[in-house]
Amino acid sequence: MGDACKYAVVTGANKGIGFETVKKLANSGVTVVLTARDENRGTEATSLLNEQGFSNVVFHQLDVQDAQSIESLAKFVQTQYGRLDILVNNAGASGVVPDEDVLRAMNMNLVDWLVIVNRYQGKLSMTFER
Repeated sequence: MGDACKYAVVTGANKGIGFETVKKLANSGVTVVLTARDENRGTEATSLLNEQGFSNVVFHQLDVQDAQSIESLAKFVQTQYGRLDILVNNAGASGVVPDEDVLRAMNMNLVDWLVIVNRYQGKLSMTFER
């Protein structure tokens, strides 16, 4: 019988919806990698969850607009867990974007999401097929 543990990555998870998503997944027994662009905020959020009894939550820094940061997370997940079962893309662009820059900002985010999804697509489908 295979490993019954599930592994998840939640981007932009140091506060708000992402933080609550991490709590729900962790409460369900999923091992969760909480990610945030700001390392201090991510570490603080993870420490808070660990103090609340969620020992199955770990932190890894992630800037979804940085290919090296994405690759670092991918290597971490592969090394630590060997697979990824759940990917929650919660991170987004922050701040007010002038109308003339909206399309460019959206395209950057869409490309970044695609990079993450494409990086894990094989792992997700392999896990589903088990």
